[in-house]
Amino acid sequence: MIKYQLLLLFVFVSFIKDGAAQSKLASNQFKKEFSNLEEALKNPENVYRIDLSNQNLKFSDTIWSKFTNLEYLSLKNDHLKKIPAGIGYLKNLKVLDLSGNDFKVLPSTFSNLTKLQELFLNDDKNFKFKKNISILSRLPNLRSLHVENDGLKSLPKDIFKLSHLESLYLNNNEFKQIPIELSGLENLLFLDFHDNKFKLSSQNIQNQNFGYKIRF
Repeated sequence: MIKYQLLLLFVFVSFIKDGAAQSKLASNQFKKEFSNLEEALKNPENVYRIDLSNQNLKFSDTIWSKFTNLEYLSLKNDHLKKIPAGIGYLKNLKVLDLSGNDFKVLPSTFSNLTKLQELFLNDDKNFKFKKNISILSRLPNLRSLHVENDGLKSLPKDIFKLSHLESLYLNNNEFKQIPIELSGLENLLFLDFHDNKFKLSSQNIQNQNFGYKIRF
């Protein structure tokens, strides 16, 4: 009887260890970041993170439909003159870095990225912020937007349409004062404004009734 109980205990412990090992393997697989597109395409449904920065690749629209679970994508410094329309297939994408490219507008399919939470548009000198507001406003979960070092001197009057924004990064631009348009962003909690062309005291900020944290 004792031997039987010990056998059951051994089987139970082995089962727990095997389950833990599989869980750890799945966790490691989840954390793996692919930097080679061909490698990622071998098992695209198991890919969660892709970093294709600094590669100057040409992308086919159809390949993006294969990455059904992708949550993070970086196309930073790829000098893209046009963002592939197929990016709209990435229905589970949460973070997207398009910094350091040459495009002017986002494709209309961009509005399909309904789970996108954070978008990087830094160092995109040709990016037309005003023309892209309507598309960005269709992203219901967009909480953090980076438009750093884009040569901005003003903000679109209809930026208030980005009503879900909680963090906005406008550092390293050419603003001479805090744009009044920001007051329309009712859910904004944090604004990064360092390295622009002005300085304000905390008293100035209070007088303008800005209710969010500002970093200079």
